[in-house]
Amino acid sequence: QVQLVESGGGLVQAGESLRLSCVASGSIFRVNVMGWYRQAPGKQRDEVAVATITRDGSTNYVDSVKGRFTISRDNAKNTVHLQMNSLKPEDTAVYYCKADVVAFGSSWSSQVYRGQGTQVTVSS
Repeated sequence: QVQLVESGGGLVQAGESLRLSCVASGSIFRVNVMGWYRQAPGKQRDEVAVATITRDGSTNYVDSVKGRFTISRDNAKNTVHLQMNSLKPEDTAVYYCKADVVAFGSSWSSQVYRGQGTQVTVSS
């Protein structure tokens, strides 16, 4: 069993910063791609990939956060972070961590897990 737990969300004003963290735990053999996704209010069916990072550190960002957000990871600790600077009201959403994980006893196949989410609210 694999669990992902996010932390670091909150209420901030426009222009301020937040740092999200996510820890993957459980029967983990290897964590492949990790990423942050978000669902804006009233758009529960639209999940946007905000940023992803491969095991070797290659990153990808949605255009709207380029230059403001930075994703990083610690492979030894199975953690991923999202540093969010210059936050805007349109960044308000529930942020979810996802990880592609090979678990022990999985016949070496990977599965995507998602955390419970953390709320980020940016006031204008």
